[in-house]
Amino acid sequence: MANLTIDIDLPEGVTITGYHRLPDAHGIEVSWPLPELCCCPRCKTVEPARLEANLDVGKTRVVRDLDIFGQPCFFCYQAVFHRCPKCHHRQDLLPSFKRKDTGYTYRFEKRVLQMLIGSNEAEVARRLGIAAETVRFIVKNQLADSQALVVDPQRVITDIGMDEISLKKRHKLYVTIMTDLSDPQNPQVLAVKPGRDEKAATACLDLLTSEQRERVLRYRVDMGASYNKACRELLKNAKAVIDRFHVAKLFGEAVDGVRKKNHAGIQEEVVEGRAEGVSFADVGVSPRSVEPDGPGESETGSVVREVAGVAEVVRVACGVQEDL
Repeated sequence: MANLTIDIDLPEGVTITGYHRLPDAHGIEVSWPLPELCCCPRCKTVEPARLEANLDVGKTRVVRDLDIFGQPCFFCYQAVFHRCPKCHHRQDLLPSFKRKDTGYTYRFEKRVLQMLIGSNEAEVARRLGIAAETVRFIVKNQLADSQALVVDPQRVITDIGMDEISLKKRHKLYVTIMTDLSDPQNPQVLAVKPGRDEKAATACLDLLTSEQRERVLRYRVDMGASYNKACRELLKNAKAVIDRFHVAKLFGEAVDGVRKKNHAGIQEEVVEGRAEGVSFADVGVSPRSVEPDGPGESETGSVVREVAGVAEVVRVACGVQEDL
């Protein structure tokens, strides 16, 4: 059997104690530093930890983590409890890499948020093999966390991305997500705010200090006015970068509009023969793309000449990145 060694990025303090290869999945046994002192949630007594472990194989905890090679990966660990010496209440010790009453890690939640950009909860749920309700619950938790979120003032941020997340198709359930893109290979979610307007964008940017905003060199947003206006006002030294997808989409819509406008005229009966006084160079059509003496050359020329103005439409619409 062949052996393969891979590097796995683990949450801070987590160590690997075992590995299990599952059909179309990976199981990783992990451990984490246990506390020396525990506070009983019932009587509020703070005592040295009196740890109890459930070694029953059937009681092993399993939580979803980031995929490995496109296959689901799960953290596996034994449940550990603290027994209060005063009231004898048994407290379940929560691992540092997940929140209470969830079956996935914190960084899996971040991954779900990143996948929601340009998609919706149903599509993300299908791609990850989880329920749409789980995606919605993750976004809800992230919104709750963002209310108390404080970005590290010492963090150096040079590139920021801002986009909207649609939670449901054909529903006005949107949130705005701001991402640190300084390291393109490791984007980090900085903030999540309800809505997709200028107010939501401003609320995200307000989490940064004035010094951090001055250091931002580029911000990546869509072509809507709301995000661009907020970024222009608060990121004085940054330039806008428009995703090529949005530019191509606008160009395609403009060309499609011209096509629909001229479609009826092109379908009319045409006169065979070459149009007098019109060359292939005039209409921008290669002589090899039209049969000699073929029909429709004059109509094609009129369409191409009109489409030539589309580039100007796109340039004006993308004026924020004209110098890029």
